[in-house]
Parts: sequence; structure tokens; C-alpha cells
Amino acid sequence: MSIPYGIQGQLLEVTVVACNKLKDTEWISRQDPYVCLEYGSSKFRTRTCTDGGKNPTFQEKFVFTLIEGLREINVVVWNSNTVNSDDLIGNGKVQLQKVLSQGFDDTAWPLQTKKGRHAGEVRLIMHYANANKPATSHAQSGPPYVTPTPGSYPYSVAPPHVASHPPPSGYPAPSPYSTAPPPSAYYPASPYPTVPPPSAAYHTASPYPPQSAAYPSPYSSAAYPPQPYPPQGYSYPPGKSCKM
Repeated sequence: MSIPYGIQGQLLEVTVVACNKLKDTEWISRQDPYVCLEYGSSKFRTRTCTDGGKNPTFQEKFVFTLIEGLREINVVVWNSNTVNSDDLIGNGKVQLQKVLSQGFDDTAWPLQTKKGRHAGEVRLIMHYANANKPATSHAQSGPPYVTPTPGSYPYSVAPPHVASHPPPSGYPAPSPYSTAPPPSAYYPASPYPTVPPPSAAYHTASPYPPQSAAYPSPYSSAAYPPQPYPPQGYSYPPGKSCKM
């Protein structure tokens, strides 16, 4: 079995399926087991299988980031207590050579007590997706460095200043904005005829003649011609004269 290299930063999926024939740390009630996994600085814990006894079931998946040179996972099974501290049921080591080379491993790993006695088994299913792919580094590579040529202005040197406004000329520069079209371009012609002004629309000839024609004045000059003053043939009486 070849040992793969270049696993740094790759992902490994580990599913804690169940435990079989665990050592019983309870004398009266059923024990409540849970499983702890440790790989490097990564630590995971399953839920507590209440009343799981000797054959608890978990079915929980965890994802580890692989470390170059580290090829085993530490597994510990505990019994959860509500009053006292938790009891150690057993621990063991899970080897990763098979899963890293073949991409899959389904094995029941043995557990031991502090005194080295058999304490049951823990079943793990592991997946490694990059088992059949060439090892590649996950470090991001930048663009190759190119030596700047004269006049190319590398990023450490600011480019020469370019005037933001052209020099003034004798003629004004054309406006960058187009001339607004007349209002008639935005509003189409009305389909209705234009309404004439009120004076033109309602101006009609009066059916009544002027007052002077309908009712002549009785005091017109034609009815009473002007009389001379004094009347003709009139003379002042003797001895009196008319003083102005």
C-alpha cells in the first residue's frame, strides 16, 4: 500500500456510525455513551446517546483538514454522568493510510481501557475525495514577476501627471450634452381641433337695433328747429334799453 504525500490542507470526512460491545461502567442503570475525535488541534464530539448502553448509535459526520505527516486520529468513548464526572469507557487510534490511498475506509476500530483491556469497538466510515488525484498545493500563486523596462512605470512609481483639462482655445468647446428638442417633440399633436377664444367663438350680431334707432328722442333737433333770440319782429318798449 503506497503512502500518499501532499495532503496538506485536503479534507477528510469521518462519520461516527456506532459502537459495539462497549464496556459497561454502570451497575444499575444503562450508560449514556458519546464519542470524541481528535486530530491535531481539531476536536469533535458526538451527541450523547441516552440509554445507549453497550451498543449506542450516532450516525454523525465531521470534516477534518489534513496535516502533512499526521496519519492517525485519536478516538475516545465516554459515559455521561449528571452528578459525578464522566467515566472513561475506552480509547483507540484510527490509522489513515487506507483511506488516504484508496479514498474509502469502513472499519470497526478496537478500544482499550486504561489498563489495556478490551473495551469494545467504534465503527467509522471515512471518505477522502483526492485519493486518486495528483497532489497539488492549495496555496494561491500570484502572477509571475516581470522586470519593468524603462518607461513602463512600475506600481511603486507614480506615472507622470497628465492635465485633466486641455489648453484653452479661441473657440468654445462644444457642449458634451445634446441640445434639448422643442416641447413639441415630446408631446404629439392633439387629435382634437383647437378651441377658439371665447370672444371669437361666441361673437354674434345682436338681434336688437340700437336704442337710438328703435326709440327716437322726442327732443331731437328735427322736431324742434332752433329759434332766433330775440324773436324776429320784437322790439324793446320805449324808455328802456337792454343793458348788458
